[in-house]
Amino acid sequence: MKIIIVGCGNVGATLAEQLSKEKHDITVIDCRQQAVEAVTNVCDVMGIIGNGASFNAQTDAGIADADLMIAVTGSDELNLLCCLIAKKAGGCHTIARVSNPVYSREIGFIKEELGLSMIINPQLAAAREMARLLKFPSALKVDSFAKSRVELVNYRIEEDNPLCNMQLKDMGSRLHCDVLIAVVERGDEVYIPDGNFELKARDEISIVGTPAKTIEFFKKLGVPTSSARDALIVGGGRTSVYLAKQLLEMGIRVKIVERDEERCEELNEMVPKAMIICGDATDKDLLIEEGLLETEAFVATTNFDEENIMLALFAKSLSSAKLITKVHRISYDDIIDQLDVGSIIYPKFITSESIIKYVRAMKNSMGSNIETLYRLNDNRVEALEFLIKEGSPVVGIPLQDLRLKPKMLIGCITHKGKVTIPKGQSVIEVGDTVILVTTTTGLHDIRDALR
Repeated sequence: MKIIIVGCGNVGATLAEQLSKEKHDITVIDCRQQAVEAVTNVCDVMGIIGNGASFNAQTDAGIADADLMIAVTGSDELNLLCCLIAKKAGGCHTIARVSNPVYSREIGFIKEELGLSMIINPQLAAAREMARLLKFPSALKVDSFAKSRVELVNYRIEEDNPLCNMQLKDMGSRLHCDVLIAVVERGDEVYIPDGNFELKARDEISIVGTPAKTIEFFKKLGVPTSSARDALIVGGGRTSVYLAKQLLEMGIRVKIVERDEERCEELNEMVPKAMIICGDATDKDLLIEEGLLETEAFVATTNFDEENIMLALFAKSLSSAKLITKVHRISYDDIIDQLDVGSIIYPKFITSESIIKYVRAMKNSMGSNIETLYRLNDNRVEALEFLIKEGSPVVGIPLQDLRLKPKMLIGCITHKGKVTIPKGQSVIEVGDTVILVTTTTGLHDIRDALR
């Protein structure tokens, strides 16, 4: 597919890299020469230096025969204008990044009136993931499927955990919980485990199950399952606004620390039920005075990665709070992951997951059945939710007889709203949704999982 990406910031660069790996014909547009060169030097893409909203720039990029235009600059209005011009000039599909909370209530109207295929909001998506984590603080990451009927929870096994040295085939008889461990990350290796796999301390596991069954599972492990009662958020940007509103609706008390006095006044109007603290969060005494030692959740969401990481490390040294650290750049993600600063949120990855799902749906000439897509374990694992359509080769065949490719696991089947963790005799029917976990990335259709 021919795809044009306007904007070579964090999100645009990540999209260009990942979509070019999936063998799409990518052209990037940005008015900053250095930004364009940074992307073209790393990825197999063509670069255009210019204004993405310019008809001439879009023409040079090949808008006439493009399949998709993705506008992800830092300006919502510019993104919408780029998509509007692309629709008139080439008639292609369009995706716009729109982040301003002012537009959040008007997204449906904007999408319909401008004929957009999709609107993405990285800050809102990041806030939603943070809120899911604070609902279940013991998790490193929580992804939802099947309209939130199924969750995939990432969790690190500590030394004294009952799972240590347990083989997966014994887990059901010992714990009597209807969940499935779909992925295990151990050091630099990632496994789709079988029943003989033995869990070890420090393994990071991904558990598939309904929210109720997952909570029951963690209770039997002696792991706390209740949501955080309060949260201390550092940084008063858009992500913090979205997050504060969600947490307040969940009954969680919220404090936001922001150094800019004018922004604090705006925050008081946008989230009046939150406590706004005007001050510098790098002041240790200020954080301690505002309850760092007692808070159950600490979220670092400033625009500076180094500051977020430093604050999270400081919070870890003094408190047992659930830590969430927002990181924009991915150049040092391997090092950051080793710092143990709690759950790390990369907004650009969350955004790219949504767009890649849409692109695969467009590419599949049969009509894609991908409902949900998440990338796990540093993009080495994909968890995909497929809607099973008429004529699918997996219908009516017991799972034990399905000829799945290696390193693929069907983790869950949802039939008429009822969720089941499948057994060998389980059968998939038309209309079911199926969650497939695999280290073979790039699947477009459930049939791609078959030999």
